Amino acid sequence: MAEPLMNNANIIFISHGGGPLPVLGDSGHTEMVSALRHLADALPRPKAILVISAHWEEAHPTATSAIKPSMMYDYSGFSDAAYQLQYPSPGDPVLAKKVVSALVQAGIRAETNPDRPYDHGLYVPLMLMYPEADIPAIQLSLAKGLDPEQHLRIGEALRELDGDGLLIIGSGFSFHNMRAFFSPESEEMRAANAAFQSWLENTCMSTTLREEDRRSLLQHWTDAPNARYCHPREEHLLPLHVCYGIAGRAADEHMATTILGKASGMYAWTA
Repeated sequence: MAEPLMNNANIIFISHGGGPLPVLGDSGHTEMVSALRHLADALPRPKAILVISAHWEEAHPTATSAIKPSMMYDYSGFSDAAYQLQYPSPGDPVLAKKVVSALVQAGIRAETNPDRPYDHGLYVPLMLMYPEADIPAIQLSLAKGLDPEQHLRIGEALRELDGDGLLIIGSGFSFHNMRAFFSPESEEMRAANAAFQSWLENTCMSTTLREEDRRSLLQHWTDAPNARYCHPREEHLLPLHVCYGIAGRAADEHMATTILGKASGMYAWTA
């Protein structure tokens, strides 16, 4: 049996798909939608949700602290319905302050932002998982520079949070090559996609890896096979580093999904 998480939170890294398409019924997201609904059904209903969003970067980690966050439609080229989406869940300024306090106590400069809206890294998956929008939720940004070591340390600092009833979601994508999504797929591209996903699954799931070795593999993720093909820019992978930093151990569950024709994955660490 896996050791309990230090902060007693449930933690998941999700591949959140292409913009608003998952909530608009796009057929390329069927497996992703099923995986998110499976997670929502399998996990205890959270009292609060913390989302580390791939779609927000600040000079220092920043947490949303609005009481009633507004919506940011941070995508373009979609149908009118994509710009009418609403997810009116309450914010949680108290949780935001606790997140910032945990980071600051670990020597990481951090701050709150009362004006930042929800971006689609939060509301798209939560519309599928908790459509009632009645669970307080906040976002935490990535740090500009996208240093994997820094994001591992951000996660490690968040172990000090009281995780009772907290769901932490790393909202990214285990494959995020935008050019590849719109290019005819070759056998070489398919093999490159699969090789990186296999490396990531082994890195996150192996119970024989020492944690210092697992951490080093994630820190040096660019050495993985076809790493830069799958992630020309790493912002969609780094929420996983934060999740692992919090958990500090192998994931309990891996959900393989095909999203927009690409092999992708999600990971869960359960309290």
